[in-house]
Amino acid sequence: MAKGERRETMNHFDTIAFYAVNHLAFYTPWLNPVMEFFAKFAPELYAGVFIIAWFALPTSDGKARHSLVVAVFAGLLALIINLMIAHFWFRPRPFAALPPGSVDQLLAHSADSSFPSDHTAGSFGFAAATWGNNRHWVSYSFTTLAVIVMVARVYCGLHWPTDVIAGMIIGIIAGRAVWLLSRIIYPITKVGLRLFHYGPYRRLFSSSHHTQA
Repeated sequence: MAKGERRETMNHFDTIAFYAVNHLAFYTPWLNPVMEFFAKFAPELYAGVFIIAWFALPTSDGKARHSLVVAVFAGLLALIINLMIAHFWFRPRPFAALPPGSVDQLLAHSADSSFPSDHTAGSFGFAAATWGNNRHWVSYSFTTLAVIVMVARVYCGLHWPTDVIAGMIIGIIAGRAVWLLSRIIYPITKVGLRLFHYGPYRRLFSSSHHTQA
């Protein structure tokens, strides 16, 4: 099949589940701006939480900060995997495949490939990298955000349910897989720890400052 050729991949589960979630936009209009915000600004939200976590964690905790750096690479890996899948398999988005007027599309979007969901994959890649490697409040924040983004992408009419489910699976795999390469990534973390005097460099900085005094 040529790249870019439209191929219908609708199935009973996707159709029923999509309408069940998407039509909530009609019954809960007060929730629409919230879901639009999460569906649209997931990357910016993760960047914001990353910054908050980086500076809010105890200054001595270098491992938790390393998991934040690993999380960034996990999100990027998830997006690369998605890009490769979308290159070989085009799936029309719900608003392009379903009858006109049957979809509550809350956000404008190009009719590019729907499968898998980039926002969901990146979100879960980011979250999964922190599981068991960071403070609970950081992991819970990232994971809660990923779940909301996952639902919001369907709620806003941009993805099929299996798009976001696949994105979640890809993100989790990417998040866990990148930890196998975490030692390679550590030099990047080391630059940040040294710059802000966190982790092992906190002790060195404190000792040096005390000696000079």
